[in-house]
Amino acid sequence: MNEEIGFDSFGLHPDVLDGLAAMGFRKPSPVQEQAIPLILDGRDLIACAQTGTGKTAAFVLPLIDHLIDLDDRHLSALILTPTRELALQIDQQIEGLSYYSPISSIPIYGGGDGALWDQQHKALRQGADLVVATPGRLWSFMATGNFQFNRLRYLILDEADRMLDMGFLEDIMRIVARLPKERQTLMFSATMPDRIRQLANSILKDPAQVSIAVSRPADKIEQMVFQVMDERKLEVLLALLEEFPFRSALIFCSSKDKVKQLHQTLRKSGVVNEAFHSDLEQQAREELMRGFKAGRLPVLVGTDVLSRGIDVDNIDLVINYDVPPDPEDYVHRIGRTGRAERNGRSITMVNPMDLRRWKRIEELVGRVLPWTERPLCGWSGPPLHRQGRGPGGGKGGKRPFYKKSSK
Repeated sequence: MNEEIGFDSFGLHPDVLDGLAAMGFRKPSPVQEQAIPLILDGRDLIACAQTGTGKTAAFVLPLIDHLIDLDDRHLSALILTPTRELALQIDQQIEGLSYYSPISSIPIYGGGDGALWDQQHKALRQGADLVVATPGRLWSFMATGNFQFNRLRYLILDEADRMLDMGFLEDIMRIVARLPKERQTLMFSATMPDRIRQLANSILKDPAQVSIAVSRPADKIEQMVFQVMDERKLEVLLALLEEFPFRSALIFCSSKDKVKQLHQTLRKSGVVNEAFHSDLEQQAREELMRGFKAGRLPVLVGTDVLSRGIDVDNIDLVINYDVPPDPEDYVHRIGRTGRAERNGRSITMVNPMDLRRWKRIEELVGRVLPWTERPLCGWSGPPLHRQGRGPGGGKGGKRPFYKKSSK
């Protein structure tokens, strides 16, 4: 990125620049530098950029700039995003960046009680300028026929790959079918599989393309790998939490059910923690996040939804209780630590069935991560070996997986 480029070079409205200064933004990130001029020029856009690259500001800034001078801007822009947490984060960033601008926004998401439904219903009826919504909740409002987006000028799909993974394609297409054909459409996705390109081809017009390579984990993150059989994971986890000092830690599991189970097991073992999952009411989720950010809650256990729905700078430790199926989810997970120039540590537990997944992760991060070959929890004796090609060794190399000593 050109070090001389600043946000003032884009020709943004002075009120937008004031908001940037108040938020502490100094220089545009690569995705902002590439995307903002294209969006300001009115181009449709498909951008491959992951969480943490500054992509939210890349579309929020030109949106605010476009909307400021409109005489009638109610329900002029719609941002679709996969989770409640992301909807709230985007809405908060809009609030900060538009502090000096006459722009209003409303997050629309599921969960909560009837009061939340009424509040969102009223906001849509009165017509906020920017709507940030999860597809399922928004469609539940639109299906009543009480809301029309016939003046909409801008549609943004954020985390498009995640929305499709969560089964929102049908809702997205229903929503798009009720929007004006003449609009500017932007799509942001961390990955670009064929189905995302097919979706882009169906709703975008001659889009410009921006691709920001998946950023590798920050150098300040110490990445550790422990070879652990599934039946020994809990014992190892308890030892790790005791061995490595931390103020805030995230533990990632592969499923919601496993999150709930591990939460209860850790609590019985004396570890103060809470489970973060989709079954929680929105108010409970917000209370958990407030406690975690304030340091009152030292450990959160969650799934990959948490890796893209949390914005906390002081996380010391990330533990992958299960290896993520998608290598990019590994980057998202451990990217929650080592932020804001702080040091961080990530620990991943790998069992014999995870070797193929782990190899793909190492290919993505561009390095062979050393296996931690030392007994934990008083384990000793010969390790269980697995022959084959893999990290840390060539064909026929040994892969130790600890098993509990018979002593």
